[in-house]
Amino acid sequence: DNVDLGDLMFSLCYLPTAGRLTITIIKARNLKAMDITGASDPYVKVSLMCEGRRLKKRKTSTKRNTLNPVYNEAIVFDVPPENIDQINLSIAVMDYDRVGHNEVIGVCQVGNDAESLGRDHWNEMLSYPRKPIAHWHPLAENIAITYKDTPGKLNYSSKPAQAKFQSKRIKQ
Repeated sequence: DNVDLGDLMFSLCYLPTAGRLTITIIKARNLKAMDITGASDPYVKVSLMCEGRRLKKRKTSTKRNTLNPVYNEAIVFDVPPENIDQINLSIAVMDYDRVGHNEVIGVCQVGNDAESLGRDHWNEMLSYPRKPIAHWHPLAENIAITYKDTPGKLNYSSKPAQAKFQSKRIKQ
């Protein structure tokens, strides 16, 4: 049931004065092979989320034919200090395919609504502003996150997400 999909190392850094959140995708290790060659063509997709809605997304370059890619790529989002508590980052390691769809290798999440390590990493980032904090995160299977009528409460399920939430705009 607990398949080893690999691990992703990234650092988080928040500059409250500039309202800038930087996630640096450093590297991954032991990724699950997705191609018939026994390797993968991984890239990392980072989504800035607020109450189940994707506000922005960015991705790294694709590393060809490897299960242990090194990226060292920084992704910057503008997040004002008054909105930092409503934000989550959803991080997906994807396998690029020339033909057909790109497949999800594994995912992780950081933010106030994340589980254990994802929440701890987020809180450590907020405790040490202007300092990059790096951690390894184990990748999990791609699960949909559905929001019930109560904002901020998460319900994890394997069904496709059917979002029902109250919309709150973030000032940009």
